[in-house]
Amino acid sequence: MSIWNWVLACFVVVGAMASVGPAQSQDWPSRPVKIIVPFAPGGNADGMARMVSQRFHEVFNQQFVVENRTGAGGAIAVEAVARSPADGLTLLWGVQPQIVILPAMTKVPYDPVKDLAPISVLGTNPFVLVVNGKLPVKTTQEFVAWVKGQPAKLSYGSSGLGSVAQLAMALFLKRANLDMTAVHYRGNAPALADVIAGHVPAMFSSLADALPHAKSGNVRLLAVSGARRAPQIPDVPTVAEAGYAGYNVVTWNGLMAPAATPKPVVDRIAAEFARAVKDPKFAERLTAYGVDPLGNTPAEFQSLIAAEIPLWIEAVNLAGAKQ
Repeated sequence: MSIWNWVLACFVVVGAMASVGPAQSQDWPSRPVKIIVPFAPGGNADGMARMVSQRFHEVFNQQFVVENRTGAGGAIAVEAVARSPADGLTLLWGVQPQIVILPAMTKVPYDPVKDLAPISVLGTNPFVLVVNGKLPVKTTQEFVAWVKGQPAKLSYGSSGLGSVAQLAMALFLKRANLDMTAVHYRGNAPALADVIAGHVPAMFSSLADALPHAKSGNVRLLAVSGARRAPQIPDVPTVAEAGYAGYNVVTWNGLMAPAATPKPVVDRIAAEFARAVKDPKFAERLTAYGVDPLGNTPAEFQSLIAAEIPLWIEAVNLAGAKQ
């Protein structure tokens, strides 16, 4: 081979390598895409995943199929995606408990940082501190004083051991210097039902579940767990505003992929999330779920996970949820 042929061959190779990224992005998705949800059908996370799959089907002109894979607290679904080919055709509906809470509670067969590529958080869900509507408290400060004035140790409702709702309460109790005992239920709805019935006085509930009962007067909303007031209840202060600066507990839902998924594919999905949350109709549907639309970048999602890991390790230890 002459020197000129060798130089020409090098240019061809370099040009081919340079075109790999854009080609991967343009060709994706070449086949139907699976979005694996670590929960049974019908819940909040499943509903959001189906909203996204419908939108992506319309945008990318390809099928996006939601597959519900339960078991081991969601670890089975996460491991399945982490071990899948990194071609962008198998994605995880990444939810906070399986990514940063479950690994703090027990040994899991995946590393949420090393085995998965964050894509984007669709939105965050705050919780709300609720009390039985007949309790003589109307503010967080009054609730704290009321609990401290009780001669017997009080209980609070929990949507399950290690649930975000339980851990949110554990962090709040530490900040407020309160001592209450968790009563665990199989989900938010039955726990909230017992708050309404007066069997337990309080809990941190999902906003979507609590709103109808607040309107009927069965429960009273004292404070929102996130950093900002919820648009659905703008008159209810945050826990931080109620005197506990720095308190910020939300759960989030987003998409993740196997770690080696090509960056152009990850960026293309993230860009569509960013567009989706700015679509008024789509954002309105999210708000109806009690969701604060976000649509952040992969780097921002990665930073969010890194910041939350120590928070939830502390919360798990406080709640005695380590297994």
